[in-house]
Amino acid sequence: MKKIIECVPNFSEGRDHEKIEKIVSVFRGKEGVKLLDYSSDADHNRSVVTLVGEPEALKEAILEFVGVAIKEIDMTKHTGQHPRMGAVDVIPFIPVKDVTTDECVELSKEIGNLIWTKYNFPVFLYEKSASSKERQNLSNIRKGQFEGMPEKIKSEQWKPDFGENKIHPTAGVVAVGARPPLVAFNVNLNTSDIKIADKIARNIRNLNGGYKYVKAMGVELTDRGIVQVSINMTDFNKTALYRVFETIKFEAARWGVSIAGSEIIGLVPMMALIDTAEYYLGLENFKSEQILETRIME
Repeated sequence: MKKIIECVPNFSEGRDHEKIEKIVSVFRGKEGVKLLDYSSDADHNRSVVTLVGEPEALKEAILEFVGVAIKEIDMTKHTGQHPRMGAVDVIPFIPVKDVTTDECVELSKEIGNLIWTKYNFPVFLYEKSASSKERQNLSNIRKGQFEGMPEKIKSEQWKPDFGENKIHPTAGVVAVGARPPLVAFNVNLNTSDIKIADKIARNIRNLNGGYKYVKAMGVELTDRGIVQVSINMTDFNKTALYRVFETIKFEAARWGVSIAGSEIIGLVPMMALIDTAEYYLGLENFKSEQILETRIME
């Protein structure tokens, strides 16, 4: 049986389509690796890639990808709504088939070491791979972003797990780790007031006493003249998408604001959407075996 791992690298380019294609094309035509999806956002100035592969093939593809991204992206000229600290900002590994979380942790450490050795690109280990409790949460590592990172990593407390106490001059630093499946879920609001999105994000995220397994922030979508509550659902089995969506709707009403729509970034586990469909349709005793595609794939 082949071991299959999912990888969802995020890189800091969402506007220059030529650069995006050059970077993503690394994953095309690779034996043992399959590019499933990628999406880019101009306001965030960021792209999210989803691929699956066998461990060794995935390792080689990711190393090549990092090299191309470093060559194409100059962080000294980068601006965007999404917090970021590197040309390749984060590389998470997720167990999919016949592979354990511990194996993904080991792979992340091996790749982290190779990224530093080959490119002098400092690496922080995060989530399940973290070397300390304060490094488990990506936002703790990323705090200060690219601009603040040169000073931050002079401290021994924030010395990279692989690398020296200085950033790559144009690529910054990267976080690599193993984690459970995550759903990137954004809710758009019919207002241009970023303060409303910020307040709602603060109310729903775990960090400020909101829902556990929820990370959120307010984002301006300047091209559309609206704002967004940008969310990472780190465990949809324990905090459902519909629960967060309904809370945002309730909170937005306090300021006379309605929801313009929502979106999923990248791929999403089927059960996350089934759970939501059960809630809104009021389905009783529904089972995943009732889904046609599930039965076909058995």
